[in-house]
Amino acid sequence: MTASNTARAAYTRPELTTKTPRATEYELLARATRNLIASYSNHENNFQAFADALHTNRVLWNNLAGFVADEENALPEQLRAQIFYLAEFTTHQTRKILTGEAGAQALIDVNSSVMEGLSTGVKA
Repeated sequence: MTASNTARAAYTRPELTTKTPRATEYELLARATRNLIASYSNHENNFQAFADALHTNRVLWNNLAGFVADEENALPEQLRAQIFYLAEFTTHQTRKILTGEAGAQALIDVNSSVMEGLSTGVKA
């Protein structure tokens, strides 16, 4: 294959299409949620994988909190406040899960609910 054919093939791959921010957020939440579900179902045998999934989810929510805390964020103020609250909830709930005081279902439910809201206008 020539260099031009290789370049053409790379630029025409459908998985390399540009995603909207909404689609990217959905994809990140979906990946974090899948990891939480899979690792939670086996957390007694592989706690490290579960802890890693919790950490990834918490980092994702911390990043979302940072985005909505930015004064230049164009989302409505009430929605920004709700997202920030969910990030705080995720941090608090993660601590409870790691100390054995709670299970992961609440985090899975939060992620799934937000994904449902994001899915409006997102094509899988």
